[in-house]
Amino acid sequence: MLKERLPIAVPVLATKEYRTVSQIKGPLIFVERIAGVAYNEMAEIIGPDGDTRLGQVLEVDQDRCMVRLFVGTSGLDLKRTRVRFTGDVARLDVSLSMLGRVFNGTGEPIDGGPPIIPEASLDINGAPINPSVRTHPSECIQTGVSAIDGLNTLVRGQKLPIFSAAGLPANELAAQITSQARVFGQGAAAGAEPFAVVFAAIGITQREASFFIDQFRASEAMDRTVLFINRADDPSIERLLTPRAALTAAEYLAFHHQRHVLVILTDITNYCEALREVSAASEEVPGRRGYPGYMYSDLASLYERAGRIHDNRGSVTQLIILSMPDDDITHPIPDLTGYITEGQIVLSRDLHRKGVYPPVDVLPSLSRLMNAGIGAGKTRADHRAVADQLYALYAEGRDLRRLVAIIGEAALSADDQRVLAFADNFESRFVGQGRIDRDVEATLELAWELFREVPPRLLKRIPAELLAQNLGRDG
Repeated sequence: MLKERLPIAVPVLATKEYRTVSQIKGPLIFVERIAGVAYNEMAEIIGPDGDTRLGQVLEVDQDRCMVRLFVGTSGLDLKRTRVRFTGDVARLDVSLSMLGRVFNGTGEPIDGGPPIIPEASLDINGAPINPSVRTHPSECIQTGVSAIDGLNTLVRGQKLPIFSAAGLPANELAAQITSQARVFGQGAAAGAEPFAVVFAAIGITQREASFFIDQFRASEAMDRTVLFINRADDPSIERLLTPRAALTAAEYLAFHHQRHVLVILTDITNYCEALREVSAASEEVPGRRGYPGYMYSDLASLYERAGRIHDNRGSVTQLIILSMPDDDITHPIPDLTGYITEGQIVLSRDLHRKGVYPPVDVLPSLSRLMNAGIGAGKTRADHRAVADQLYALYAEGRDLRRLVAIIGEAALSADDQRVLAFADNFESRFVGQGRIDRDVEATLELAWELFREVPPRLLKRIPAELLAQNLGRDG
């Protein structure tokens, strides 16, 4: 018998049982002559041996429906398989006691601890936030990573993807951010803000799962973290539930317990591959590169669950990590993600080869909500000017590197050579911080240290009064 792995609440009195299975294709079964069955409804599939599996209605067409099974269709046949529709959707039992626990991709504890005593049972599909009650993001979350905090600041309620590629340390960066992330603030008010992290690992290997668990347990952040792990050898259908279960837990912590919640989803590419697999099994007309045409709206149903609500202190912020197939930023997954989200953090293979960690390429990176979370009274009054100047000098230094490859460094002027040296120092000292937890104040002070190695006349993006205040000389 197959052991059912899903802790999804099912009504005790289930109705509408059918023996009219007409087709079994991969993880899908098709049931004929149905009545009163709804989209997303949960179903119990009873096999010939009496084993019960759970499924979900994906499509209803008059008197015919398609059901997706969560643990596969092995051992089922057309004549002896029964399908019982429950009349309810998939739900997740949630509680504040989820903090510090490890769950599988559907919310079942796998850390050896006691079962969760639910405070509520919530629909994992969530509900869209009414635009009239949304609050615009206005405060930042400190990740401890200078390339993010200083130049691409993450704001509470924002959704910000990290574009990675095969072989780049995206998982290491995700674990580091999980351990270091905290609400940014000044004085005692900052420590009073309740903060939590919900981490969802989708389609990862056993080695990666062990890495995440060990990293979180070794840090002080585990007590405020909820960890969902979907392994590569788990049913691929489960990958479609994992981010929804994680976001359901995050919404409960944020809007019922007034916490600022950072949700980290890695790797969303594995989610999209599972979506394509189900689409192919359903014989749907494929879109770009074989992905379903509705992938945009499906991803939006995940990403748009970030946000803030009027008169509620809580917030849901998303960091979405995805691996770009073939390092192609125009691939449908990063392309559609970029349309939905508010910016992107791009990891660089060239910086990784140089030994720079984290290898964040700041030039193509962007946080569209950065200005809402920085400045006087939030981070520091000089934050925007410092970020602009760092971008300008580094971009100029990158251009000079290409010029040096043609004419040689000896042909550069003295100012050009200083800018070229600045670009090297910026990569090795500012971006390449290693595993150090660097707060926003330390990030901005390091930027001023780098500026001191450049003639003030080259610092054209910083007002003269800030130059005089921080460098002790005129610009």
